[in-house]
Amino acid sequence: MGIINRLLRRFGRSQSDAMLTGEEAHGITSEIGMRPTPERQQRLEYSWETIDYDYRAVVLDIRRMDREDGRVKRIHNRVARDVTRGGLVLLQADPSARVQQAWREFVRRLQLDNAQKLKSDARGLVMEGNLPMQWVLDNKGQVVAAVRMPAETIRPIVGNDGRFKDVSAAYAQYDFQRGQDIAVFGLWQLTLARQDPDNFDDLSSLGRPFLDASREIWRKLRLTDTDLVIRRHHRSPMRLSHVLEGASAEDLEEYRQHTEANKDQITTDFYSNKKGGVQAVQGDATMGEIADVVYLLDSFFSGSPLPKGLAGYTDGLARDILEDLKRDYYDEVDQIQDVLAMVYQQGFRLHLLLQGIPADAENFRVSFAERRTETLNQTTDRALKLKALQLPQSMIWEELGYNPADVEQRRENDEKNYDPYPEDAHVPSVKVTPGNAPKGESMTSVGNHG
Repeated sequence: MGIINRLLRRFGRSQSDAMLTGEEAHGITSEIGMRPTPERQQRLEYSWETIDYDYRAVVLDIRRMDREDGRVKRIHNRVARDVTRGGLVLLQADPSARVQQAWREFVRRLQLDNAQKLKSDARGLVMEGNLPMQWVLDNKGQVVAAVRMPAETIRPIVGNDGRFKDVSAAYAQYDFQRGQDIAVFGLWQLTLARQDPDNFDDLSSLGRPFLDASREIWRKLRLTDTDLVIRRHHRSPMRLSHVLEGASAEDLEEYRQHTEANKDQITTDFYSNKKGGVQAVQGDATMGEIADVVYLLDSFFSGSPLPKGLAGYTDGLARDILEDLKRDYYDEVDQIQDVLAMVYQQGFRLHLLLQGIPADAENFRVSFAERRTETLNQTTDRALKLKALQLPQSMIWEELGYNPADVEQRRENDEKNYDPYPEDAHVPSVKVTPGNAPKGESMTSVGNHG
């Protein structure tokens, strides 16, 4: 009996043949061999049912970097903001009123229409490399909350083969003070999204934060920044060299005390009855030589998803190069959106199954509304080109980030309330001219027939 059937029986619902994602692989199959690497197997064997302390150290380092360095905080905030732009939408090829209503209630209960909630989840995925999402049920079998758990306290309960020992106890939360597990989660109860794991099929392999490999470069960059400030503080001021030829030690000391006593005045004159003079010693003329700092800065941002130019460092950066870097950054954003949206899709699928709705029969997909972080003109131009290719109108609405069912519902409501005598609308013609736009892109023109 699968996990879903056991849950349905608990709430007095009819049985279902549906299973959770990945549950089939933990039954009786033909799989043989070991999924983890030999080093990973040894770590699992001697872990003594504790969490991965190396991963915990990485997460603590990343959090410290985020608190102490505005550049790191900007990277995390910018990525999380771009990932969650526009919010979540439910896409269906054949919209179902029942599923659409369930989705609206699901979003309201879980606060998925709250930008703070979505940004917090996205920020946790970027900073920790993992997103453990606990699904909380009420007494009616409805998913009423999606709680993000601290990733460094979650450990998968797997064997040396890299598979769950029991899908009804797939994950555990470890308490560092007590030195023991304080909660055990079934596969249905907690969904773990992993960003760039060493092996996706090895369920003991956790994800990696985006900046985990840049920690050493960051330490050197911070050290160099501090050295630069100390060097400028001690070597940049101008100094004066006082020469008193033939003066005794007593005369020189008296002259020094008298001169230093008046040094804070705006205008200071120097008087002497001995041969000598006062010469200015300029500060360090090599203060502008900071190639080592620039090198470390470039190395740090090369390991981050955000290009250096988007963080404000635009010195010597050509516009066309920045455009290419932005495209690569947007691809990273799209990939994070897919990982994050899959978490909410798994939670909504669980909710449908517990409500007796055959989720596998409903062709739906959860996605973020705005993709590729484009401008409004770029998004509209792309939609017009797809229209010129005669793609279905519902797919074009999906590309624009709208739910086609909601658009049609709004259109019908507007016709009832604002346009009681609609006229036949002329469909505008869309033409695409290849190679007639900057950088060899195609030009889009729209014609309205009068």
